[in-house]
Amino acid sequence: MLRTGAQLLYHRLPWKEPFAPHTLHILFEDEHLLAINKPSGLQVLPGGAFQQRTVLTQLHWYTMKSTQLPPQHGDPSRLSRHFCAVPVHRLGRGTSGVLLCAKSRQAKTKLAADFKHDTISSVRNQALLVTDKRRESERRILKRYRALVQGLMETDVVLIDQPIGKVEYPGVIGGLHMATLEGKPSQSKAMVVYRNKEENSTLVEVQIFSGRPHQIRIHLASIGHPLVGDPLYVAGGIPSTTAESTLGMLHYETCAEDGGHNKPITPLPGDCGYHLHSHRLTFDHPITSKKMNIIAPPPAALLAQHEKKHMLTIFASKMDDWSSAQQRGLVLS
Repeated sequence: MLRTGAQLLYHRLPWKEPFAPHTLHILFEDEHLLAINKPSGLQVLPGGAFQQRTVLTQLHWYTMKSTQLPPQHGDPSRLSRHFCAVPVHRLGRGTSGVLLCAKSRQAKTKLAADFKHDTISSVRNQALLVTDKRRESERRILKRYRALVQGLMETDVVLIDQPIGKVEYPGVIGGLHMATLEGKPSQSKAMVVYRNKEENSTLVEVQIFSGRPHQIRIHLASIGHPLVGDPLYVAGGIPSTTAESTLGMLHYETCAEDGGHNKPITPLPGDCGYHLHSHRLTFDHPITSKKMNIIAPPPAALLAQHEKKHMLTIFASKMDDWSSAQQRGLVLS
């Protein structure tokens, strides 16, 4: 029986966390907001095999550093007088790109209200068969992604209204999100950027009107175009059944043998390999109301051929400028 003021100490058995990238590039920062470019492979919040190697842990360390607090193994009590930057939305572990964080309680409250407004508006608009242009105009936060999908999409613009819900799945407590008629209303719009006939793939830009977990992966798979390299979702927006559903088997390379995290060999939502990038986030600043447009440049795999040529031209131009400056003695070699 715990009483008020009592402290509970838990000594867990150690486990070795899998490798995860840790470098966070800052795209924008002021006293209320922090926008970072999350790398693929870094989980946002603690869970499963990742308890320390997460974006949230990085933000705690960043707060301690910026407020000049001495690090004490990430002790939350040392941050009690300071509001740590916290993510206001999520990206899948394998998804890279813009991740918006709040640095003040005012900003967190306002952004949370904006995301909730967009979710409610999305469900209402779908029921009323509202056009996608009106859906976009009513949103307070616009999110655009880049994705590489299997096959050649025939239609330039596709509006996807596939419900998403949880279904029982081995290794996922509470069920796995997938395409199901019993799911919650979900809407996305996919626009073709470039068709690669040689590799039988299509680069698309995706705008989501709702925020269901793994929505883009499920929606694109539901129309017959799963993401290239996605180990979980296949055509139809359902999980792959090629792996044996064997629970309790451990990957000893990444999990401690003395009682860490039991990872099933079935594909899981956090498994990486797919190409998905949060490219652009547009919203009104929660405090100043200034229009914000945060962009994270896509990785090379998510650039169209003409974009790659444009970047090479810019790079060559900068190299020419550098070479000229070096010849004039303006650059140390």
